This record gives sequence, C-alpha cells and structure tokens, in this order.
Amino acid sequence: MKLFRFGQETGTVTSRFDSNFVMSRILTCDQPTHMGCMYIEPNGIVGFHEASCPQLLLVVNGHGWVRSHADEMVPVAIGDAVFWKQGEWHETRTDTGLTAIVVESDVLDPTQFMPIRR
Repeated sequence: MKLFRFGQETGTVTSRFDSNFVMSRILTCDQPTHMGCMYIEPNGIVGFHEASCPQLLLVVNGHGWVRSHADEMVPVAIGDAVFWKQGEWHETRTDTGLTAIVVESDVLDPTQFMPIRR
C-alpha cells in the first residue's frame, strides 16, 4: 500500500489569466489526461480564459459560480460537475471558497456516466 496527499499544501499558486488559486496535480496518464485538485480561496477566481482542451470541474467542497461565453454566472456546489469544450471561454468564482477536482483530456465525455443537472 502507498499513501499520498493532494492537500492544498502540496499545490502551486497560479496567477495566470488574473487568477488566484492553488492547483495540486494528481496524475497524468499515457493517454493525454491531466487531473488535479484546485483550491480557490474565499473571494478567489479562475480568470476568464479559453479552454485549451476539454475540461471537467468536479466540486468537492464549497460553492461558487461559473460562466462560459454568456455573462450569466451559474451557481455550483458540492456534487456539481461542469464540462467545458475545447476553445470555450470560461471562469469560476467563489465568495466563500471552493475545492474541485479538475480533469483535462481530449477524450473526455462526461455524458457517459453522469446525469445532466436540472
């Protein structure tokens, strides 16, 4: 057995795109897939930017808002998953803090396993 940590203290602060969050990398597979744990502090933001590949954000703690091309911010909370296609502009914000698992891969298709949020 091997035990690992992906806690906030193992991550790196990111300020690109006028952002302010910590990303802890989790794995990279042979198939180009990247997975990490993102910690956004209270009043934090992942700035508005274009997705370089399909991206899936899985909220595991806290709540906040996301948007894509539209200016309307959509609330998200624990258990919500947000999928952005390659080239889609997007942003994530929180007033109280938010932790999320982030998966990036050209082969993502979340519709295979997760129901659409109503």
